[in-house]
Amino acid sequence: MWSDTSVRESALPQAIAAAPTKAPKMTGFLQVEQLAKAYQADKPVFADVSFAIDKGEFVCIIGHSGCGKTTILNVLAGLDTATSGHCFMDGREIAGPSLERGVVFQSHALMPWLTVRQNIAFAVKSRWPDMPRAELSAHVEKFVALVGLSPAIDKKPSQLSGGMKQRVGIARAFAIQPKMLLLDEPFGALDALTRGTIQDELMGIVRETQQTVFMITHDVDEAILLADRILLMSNGTDTPGGYKPGGMAEVVVNPLPRSRTRAQLHHLDGYYDLRNHIVDFLVSRARAH
Repeated sequence: MWSDTSVRESALPQAIAAAPTKAPKMTGFLQVEQLAKAYQADKPVFADVSFAIDKGEFVCIIGHSGCGKTTILNVLAGLDTATSGHCFMDGREIAGPSLERGVVFQSHALMPWLTVRQNIAFAVKSRWPDMPRAELSAHVEKFVALVGLSPAIDKKPSQLSGGMKQRVGIARAFAIQPKMLLLDEPFGALDALTRGTIQDELMGIVRETQQTVFMITHDVDEAILLADRILLMSNGTDTPGGYKPGGMAEVVVNPLPRSRTRAQLHHLDGYYDLRNHIVDFLVSRARAH
């Protein structure tokens, strides 16, 4: 399920096979080619970021604050533009927002005057304005049920907990049936118990729908639980030879069975090798500011 990139794949004990260090042409449902972003011309935040994601693949990106993770996601969402480089999804270059890409941010961004049902219906009607009322209602109820919120379907956001609001945001994103889902630390503000519950629900929905997902997280275990591959980003830094921009340092393939659960994660062979490798990168090699 791995597509060619210009960065190396990590070689972890017993688990991760090396890929060619150079590839003449990337293939994949999503292709990011030599992306760069600079707010200051001589100090790009990141440069030469290239990777690809296959259809149905779940990819997480990890790196310290300031490395450009959210900027990359915003470029993929069409909410920001890169200084140079290109992004293609399903063979077409990304240029501006599109309902083909669903986005879930850390903040739920629900309309407070609308109920759960109405918030999701609003998004669905934006995608399919001519959908008959009965079909619209059934469609909304299906995705509310997927995130376990059927009893709260006619409540407003002020009547919901933080975790419930985030579930609504996830249901809304899935309900428009995007070709790709972009998640920007969607569980970052939640308590550990709620976070774990929603992770399980997200995994279940992704497996059921075969959704393609690109997700930012700071949580190593969350990435290991959810992702097929984990992209490790380095920060830009001043070196004796001059400024070195951040970029894609490694692509790590998750060797654990895709049927993994939170409860069994730390019992699986290869888990500690994988976790230690990512933590070592973050502590020793990411060059955080």
